[in-house]
Amino acid sequence: MIALHAAEVAAMVGGAVHGPAETPVTGAVVTDSREIEPGSLFVAIRGEQVDGHDYAARALDAGAVLVLAERPLTGTDGAPLPTVVVPDATVALGALAAAVLRRLRERDGSRPRVVAMTGSVGKTTTKDLLASVLGHDGPTVAPVRSFNNEVGLPVTVLRCTEETATLVLEMGASGPGHIRYLTDIAAPDVAAVLTVGSAHLGGFGGVEGIARAKSEIVTGLAPGGTAVLNADDPRVAAMAPLAERVVTFGRTPSADVVARDLEMVDGARARFTIVDRRAATGDDGDDAALPAARLTLALVGEHHVTNALAAAAVALECGVPLDEVASRLEIAGAGSPHRMAVTELTNGVTVIDDSYNANPESMRAALKALVALAASRRTIAVLGEMRELGEDSLTEHDALGRLAVRLDVSRLVVVGAGARAMYTGALLEGSFGEEALFVADIDEAQTWLTENAAPGDVVLLKSSNGSGLHLLADRLLGDAR
Repeated sequence: MIALHAAEVAAMVGGAVHGPAETPVTGAVVTDSREIEPGSLFVAIRGEQVDGHDYAARALDAGAVLVLAERPLTGTDGAPLPTVVVPDATVALGALAAAVLRRLRERDGSRPRVVAMTGSVGKTTTKDLLASVLGHDGPTVAPVRSFNNEVGLPVTVLRCTEETATLVLEMGASGPGHIRYLTDIAAPDVAAVLTVGSAHLGGFGGVEGIARAKSEIVTGLAPGGTAVLNADDPRVAAMAPLAERVVTFGRTPSADVVARDLEMVDGARARFTIVDRRAATGDDGDDAALPAARLTLALVGEHHVTNALAAAAVALECGVPLDEVASRLEIAGAGSPHRMAVTELTNGVTVIDDSYNANPESMRAALKALVALAASRRTIAVLGEMRELGEDSLTEHDALGRLAVRLDVSRLVVVGAGARAMYTGALLEGSFGEEALFVADIDEAQTWLTENAAPGDVVLLKSSNGSGLHLLADRLLGDAR
């Protein structure tokens, strides 16, 4: 973060300084006391399970110099801790991020350039691709893991310094107004909308509610900003009237940044030609005279074509030449853990770790990628619950179990009571014998894999983050990683 004094922090967030006003904050802004570095500002967030105020003294002992908190604090010795007191620490964190970004942009109106993306599927992968592609052109800040909410996004913004050229942001939502709040903190110069699907369905009242929420990133663009929209998703394409400038991407022939001649290499990696049609005068698909570049993605799964096209469209709008976009995308791998990471274990079993999160769309894509990657090898899908689906949960889990049977997945291992409908769906679709089984938890799943997975098998691990399959992935892949 840029260097600030306690008094400046207080002025930016409307707080009161308790302690020396000249205390200099020179390190990172953190909400986890385990991540403190010398000179840090520790933000005491009250969560459902943990209250950050209880860790303030520990944070200062570890090197923090100031706490942003909702009440005056004292150490174990009774002495007051240097604190900026505010009514709501989460709101104050957002205000601080907005103020710091505004100060940076007032200093240099073009830096940092802010690019952002949202969507029901693919946000984190697209964010990682963009960080890789745009990082070649100057210092770039991007979220770690999936920092895309009212805490993670401002923490990411506050990593910017005077040298930052590009700020890449991922914007998530579990209800209406969430993305609007994030764009109030960091209005994007370029914003991409990937898909409108069923993620967090229970918080929106239906898919149309999700579409309205995702469109907040378009209406939240900075003046003169560009909306980058998925032409293959009708709900996303319908957002075009909300922006002054729109660039579309997809496989739809009339898209501005379009994929042509798609083929799958080794069954699992997409090779295609990106055509830049932004200057095209027609939509008949005659691209012979237009800029084009062929590339092969390192990422596993055909569904990553959408993510790569979104990243390409954003990068082109940021001035990166098409040939450079293609060459940079080719070398970009999975930048975040538990995201379609393919690892071959020493026992000859191949593991596809996509266990960070899941919704119906990403589950379907992962199952298809499993079958494509395995080719003639035996496939094992270890699947856990997809959370936040509301009243559609039972139906969606049932459908995934049936899909696994139709795709001829060799073994379906369903983990946890919340996912049980996948197992019953597979049975009703015609699974028999040992083709599908239900286990209560990841310990039982690990035992089954230890006893049954054989050299040559390809194992997919996927569930919502809260379902815990990422812990099983860590157990299986710890040594390999």
